[in-house]
Amino acid sequence: MTDAKKQAALDYHAKPIPGKLSVELTKPTATARDLSLAYSPGVAEPVREIARDPENAYRYTGKGNLVAVISDGSAILGLGNLGPLASKPVMEGKGVLFKCFAGINSVDVEVNAESPQAFIDTVARIADTWGGINLEDIKAPECFEIEQALIEQCSIPVFHDDQHGTAIVTAAGMLNALEIAGKRLEDAKIVCLGAGAAAIACMKLLLACGARSENLVMLDRRGVIHAGREGLNPYKAMFALDTDKRTLDDAIDGADVFIGLSGPNLMTAEHIRKMAPNPIVFACTNPDPEIHPDVAREARPDVIMATGRSDYPNQVNNVLGFPFIFRGALDVRATRINEEMKVAAVHALKDLAREPVPQEVLDAYEREHMEFGPEYIIPTPVDVRLLERIPAAVAQAAVDSGVARRPYPAHYPLKTVDDVYGA
Repeated sequence: MTDAKKQAALDYHAKPIPGKLSVELTKPTATARDLSLAYSPGVAEPVREIARDPENAYRYTGKGNLVAVISDGSAILGLGNLGPLASKPVMEGKGVLFKCFAGINSVDVEVNAESPQAFIDTVARIADTWGGINLEDIKAPECFEIEQALIEQCSIPVFHDDQHGTAIVTAAGMLNALEIAGKRLEDAKIVCLGAGAAAIACMKLLLACGARSENLVMLDRRGVIHAGREGLNPYKAMFALDTDKRTLDDAIDGADVFIGLSGPNLMTAEHIRKMAPNPIVFACTNPDPEIHPDVAREARPDVIMATGRSDYPNQVNNVLGFPFIFRGALDVRATRINEEMKVAAVHALKDLAREPVPQEVLDAYEREHMEFGPEYIIPTPVDVRLLERIPAAVAQAAVDSGVARRPYPAHYPLKTVDDVYGA
């Protein structure tokens, strides 16, 4: 980033008011009567109703449309472990996206915890404050333990977006890319470079969508995760394959799919030349992918390519998922975001990419034409139909799978963020 862009980013966060979010009033406060209703003595009435029935918190407070964005700062973007306070701009940024795309209020919480258990205990004790919890920028493997424990201990949805948001968008794009390539997920030979939170979640979700474990090779810094390796944590061990492949060069030979969630420039032109016809490459490391799209296309003109970057087609962007997934979960008061809801989001995203692209999307990208094909396998973040399709699919899956505490909303499908208050 140039010095000018660095300064622009700093100025954006500092001026005219520090930070990116503020609190707004939703009720009048102009008169003495207003204030007596907002606080003492009027506030005692909803207090009594909530004490009588905790579900009344959703009726008399903002809990039902409030998500906490929580981090320990141990894996901030690609910057590493910089601590909880340094993660605050990212957590505020997540709150901006919740509000902008799905009308969800949020509060960021940065937890200075000496251990995963201390983090779990802290969050679990205050979880009733919110309608849902979005975990963010927590390093692996601790993130797996933290998320699972909080899912079990909390009665609201807990969702680690670095894992599942990435996985949902990746799976949606992958299903479309495979169809375009004339291949099936259950037959595809998949190589995943990376074995952190996002990579493991991506592979688990692809398996849930129909991929076969015997066709999946995962690599970490030490090479292929194979059955003969010692010292694997339980999360990597579930992907240990009985194979004699040890390196990326071994694994990529004849592969249909490469998924990179690792580091920049780790895949070469020679690697992609060894892949099967119509190779699919998701090089998702940001800002510098595992292989640059121009290098990939020069080596293999038949490649179907996705990255995490907005300046190339097929951006794998979590904002396509988490705001709308939480919207659907909150609107039926789901107790958790389960596998059925994730798969429903995958298919809603997948199907949307196959429909004609609205003019406003074309205008936003300064394009005259976009249609389902190698350079359009995932919807764009500015597609207003995301709010209509994904929450509806997620909410229906929550109802069908028995984790919803409310029926499917009568005001669905949503058209704008204002529609969230339609019920």
